[in-house]
Amino acid sequence: MRVPVYSLKGEVVDEVEINEDVFGISFNEAVVHQAVVRQLANKRQGTASVKTRSEVRGSTRKLYSQKHTGRARRGDVKSPLLRGGGVVFGPKPRSYYQSMPKKMKRLALKCVLSSKAKEKDMKVIEELVFEMPRMKNVVDILSALDVDSTALIVTEHCNPNVVKSAHNLANTRVLPSALTNVLDLLSYKTLIITVPALRNIERIWGVRGN
Repeated sequence: MRVPVYSLKGEVVDEVEINEDVFGISFNEAVVHQAVVRQLANKRQGTASVKTRSEVRGSTRKLYSQKHTGRARRGDVKSPLLRGGGVVFGPKPRSYYQSMPKKMKRLALKCVLSSKAKEKDMKVIEELVFEMPRMKNVVDILSALDVDSTALIVTEHCNPNVVKSAHNLANTRVLPSALTNVLDLLSYKTLIITVPALRNIERIWGVRGN
């Protein structure tokens, strides 16, 4: 499969052959869904915590007699039924970590990459090199590529000038190719990827992962 390579001015300057093993496989919805659920779960800190009636500060004295008052039976002031009392079955610190086989993680990522290529939502560009960080640089590139929605820019390695240039654009994110993941690919409509980053992704997620 061959895809066009765009210049930073939005002109087609070349074509590049992309690996069918990474960008040409069928979409597996179940595997992609599991990968997204896993990634969202692993982002959770799991630090929410409330106090039970045994942890709430207060007297353990029974408020009034059990019988002969005509009122409901009442325990101490730490009862969950009273304001300021403990919480029943409330959250406690826990881990939400989910594991996933490596082959399934690779398959999920390749499914989303293939979908981007198939739906023409992937634009391959030349290497991004900015002498200094300027938001206008990224805005001009997005305009030249006719990208009017959210965009994920993938570079070969971490490029501080590119990251800083896109930092204030709410609908744009920059990632190094080694950190490409399913959640970010699905969160942004258009994938803008440099040729070196494309080759690096093919090396990382290619045939070796099958």
